[in-house]
Amino acid sequence: MANKSTRIGILTGGGDVPGLNSVIKSVTYGAGALGRQVVGIRRGWKGLTHLDPADPTNPAYFVELNRDNTRKIDRTGGTMLHTSRTNPRRMAEAKLPKFLSKDQIKKLPFDGKVYDLTSVVIENLERLGIGYLVAIGGDDTLSFAAALSAAGFPVVGVPKTMDNDVRGTEYCIGFSTAVTRARDAIDRQRTIMGSHERIGVFRIFGRDAGFTALYAAYVTGGRCLIPEYPFNLERAIDLLVEDKRNNSSAYSLVVMSEGAMWEQGKIDEVGEADAYGHKKKVNVGEAFARELEKRTGGETMPSDLTYELRSGGPDVIDQVAATTFANIALSLIGDGVSGRMTAVQKGCYTHTILPATSVGPRKVDIATLYDTQRYRPNFSSKIGMPLLFSGDA
Repeated sequence: MANKSTRIGILTGGGDVPGLNSVIKSVTYGAGALGRQVVGIRRGWKGLTHLDPADPTNPAYFVELNRDNTRKIDRTGGTMLHTSRTNPRRMAEAKLPKFLSKDQIKKLPFDGKVYDLTSVVIENLERLGIGYLVAIGGDDTLSFAAALSAAGFPVVGVPKTMDNDVRGTEYCIGFSTAVTRARDAIDRQRTIMGSHERIGVFRIFGRDAGFTALYAAYVTGGRCLIPEYPFNLERAIDLLVEDKRNNSSAYSLVVMSEGAMWEQGKIDEVGEADAYGHKKKVNVGEAFARELEKRTGGETMPSDLTYELRSGGPDVIDQVAATTFANIALSLIGDGVSGRMTAVQKGCYTHTILPATSVGPRKVDIATLYDTQRYRPNFSSKIGMPLLFSGDA
């Protein structure tokens, strides 16, 4: 076994996206050149809060990675390490790991509602002999990675999310595949919309940022409604009716971010908040479809394009980005650099500071990327812009 002090740990947190396994494989393969062993932390941050010191190699939370057990994983989607939405800084008493004694619990920071288990995470990392951690995730997962780095543990982040809204990077793993899947799903449903002369309303991921809806509309020619710009309800309906009237197949379509809403409207939230304070939003696509039917008397076809977009393997762009991010992460580790996140800025690969929770998600630049009069992507003024998915990081 390799010297434990040279170990690199790797985990995936939050929702899965295509391309995660490519990062895991590339880190595992590339670490050999650094003379380091890679261990996988299963189930995201939960693997480091719930790993019992009495059983530190419990396969529920720990797996040694090598060329053999990662050789084929990049051919499939999901994450071989599994995932969770665990937030070590905000854990309710009912969810605390069972191995913690009452005395240990009393020593944990407590705000009256939740406990901070950052110290438990660091103790488990040190117990496993992990010298560097590669954390793959979106805003939530990377916000704790930033906290862990601030506490003194070496961390390198890799951004992933279909929303493409991690601050500091123009590209996140999973985004291209999500847009491609959205385009394919919308194109398949054109036959239904046309046969029944309906207006299609496609809800898509994007709680706070409209990148996925924007680029799905870019490649399908549809309208799009995004969280960054509350839309005028009457105008949006008029545009869709106009599109339908001008289409020889008698249908039109709009792609809506889950966080989009019309002026003076409100999206209700339901259920309990997750570990990072997010509640599920009521389906805005269905709400908008009801308004369309009520105001026009015509038929609509609301369609939820959410989990379908994160299923299956990655497309070429995501596989290239995932493999490249993994190798940049390894380069940073080899140079002894930590507290950084792999990134794309101005169309080029780079690295940047790990994003803290306080900076919030990256948003669509309305002035350059969105037509607020026509509720479409802005197709003009593209000379000099990066090839793909441009915007302020």
